[in-house]
Amino acid sequence: MSILPSQELLNRLSALAESEGLHADPHPPDRLTAERDIPMGKWFLGGRKAVYQLSCSLDEASHDVRFRESTTETSWGVPPPTFTTEVTSQSGSATRQSTKVRAPGGGGRFDIGHVREEIEAAVGGAGWQFHLEAGRRP
Repeated sequence: MSILPSQELLNRLSALAESEGLHADPHPPDRLTAERDIPMGKWFLGGRKAVYQLSCSLDEASHDVRFRESTTETSWGVPPPTFTTEVTSQSGSATRQSTKVRAPGGGGRFDIGHVREEIEAAVGGAGWQFHLEAGRRP
């Protein structure tokens, strides 16, 4: 199996993030950040949203990709009343969470773990090693 150069892998990861609905911001030659705003409910008195962020740091010498992800929820004014369903599963240090919110004026859904799994597969297919880092925001 051949190992992709870092710039080519960075381009693939950026395209993958964009295809998952994230706004990707590559920082050549060795970093990618991406994020997506997820509306979780809005009405005339206020609203609620979540922001999903990820970062990938590439190390050309060791062919390692260090991955981080986080989700931050914020609200303003008087947030709308919501009905939230969350499903969480964990295997080792990898967590997968699906959240679905229903509220007046809309709602939203986001999955933590889905994008990570897609990026991990792309990194492995490129001949690089994937490392999940936890504890700090991207």
